[in-house]
Amino acid sequence: MHLTTATRPDIAFAVGYVSRFMENPQEEHWVAVKRIFRYLQGTKTHGICYKPSARIDFRGYSDADWAGDLTDRKSTSGYTFMLLGAPVSWGSKKQLSVSLSTSEAEYIALSLAIQEGKWIFIVCFVRS
Repeated sequence: MHLTTATRPDIAFAVGYVSRFMENPQEEHWVAVKRIFRYLQGTKTHGICYKPSARIDFRGYSDADWAGDLTDRKSTSGYTFMLLGAPVSWGSKKQLSVSLSTSEAEYIALSLAIQEGKWIFIVCFVRS
């Protein structure tokens, strides 16, 4: 979990998904965990690299699947915030309610992203 929160946003969704089954993991979940570890082994040199720039470029992205969890039909929200071309914050979270449309799932994901983006903006850019 530390890798997903500190250095490797590329595995955030996969780790978040398999962590849902920590209480009672099945063989398929262990296979998924092994696949994540093999991916990490093969991409050891990947990391976050910030590019110097005279202009501060801050961008946010959000997305959601619609009814992606086949057991309860709940959607998953995800977001990434980039500063100087590299991620500074990212997250993936299963939505608490079942969305009735793709638009609703995307709206919930955007709401989650805006909450995080507001906090980042205040911390990074607001002078007291």
